[in-house]
Amino acid sequence: MTSLRVNGATLHYEVRGDGPLLLLIPGGTGGAASLAGIADDLAGEYTVATYDPRGMARSTLDDAGAEQRVAEHADDALRILELLSPGAPARVFGASSGAITALHLLTARPERVERLVAHEPPVVEVLPDAAEHRVFLARVQEVFRAQGLMPAVALFAAGLSKPSTEPKAEVKLPPARAEQTMAGLPYFLGRIVPGFMSYVPDVQRLGALADRLVLAGGRDSGGELPYRAASFLAERLGTELLRFPGGHIGTTTHPAEFAGALRKAFSAPSGSSPWPGGRG
Repeated sequence: MTSLRVNGATLHYEVRGDGPLLLLIPGGTGGAASLAGIADDLAGEYTVATYDPRGMARSTLDDAGAEQRVAEHADDALRILELLSPGAPARVFGASSGAITALHLLTARPERVERLVAHEPPVVEVLPDAAEHRVFLARVQEVFRAQGLMPAVALFAAGLSKPSTEPKAEVKLPPARAEQTMAGLPYFLGRIVPGFMSYVPDVQRLGALADRLVLAGGRDSGGELPYRAASFLAERLGTELLRFPGGHIGTTTHPAEFAGALRKAFSAPSGSSPWPGGRG
């Protein structure tokens, strides 16, 4: 575990394993800890780097009130790539908001990315009903300001989920991770969500780079907003949405199976489907 100075922040990152570089970009508030399970599993084949995005966990901001932009977060990921794999492009995985960071990295610096697996990037601006989601996200911010964190979190979570009469299974986190998740919620909801869920991906540019992009969604999260966005983006690009174990946080609930799916996705020849015959 060590640190890297970048523009306006200090990033804490971790490296394990040996082999070609695989950069894992976390989403939400979990930071590097949320990807520890799959990182450990993949470290037998790759040099696996994970990090806390700026402002999260151990990665500090010079200005605590600074606006958060996708392009700057993507530049952070680029700095780690340049540090750890200066002479060769790397494999990259991004989850949720981290997948948005990874999409921007691919479009901005494609020569640094050998293959990207983007799991449920909530790029809601690609959806036909994007205007409705803008209204919803603005409402979340209003509730956050007027009523506080937990009512806003409840509203946000409800808006991401698919309608269901069945209760969701509770995900038990280790105490340290649960504490970190809660501590990061005000920053995530107030800074990351507005900047990232208003992000408009360059679909034309992504289409030109589709041979090195794998869009993925959880087998258990069909109908949820991040899944819908990823699925629609795949449709726009004329590619398949590959289905990974678990739901939106499959990296936490199904780490071994998820790592196996990633291993398959990264080992397939460039431009081919990791699953012969279609979806996984």
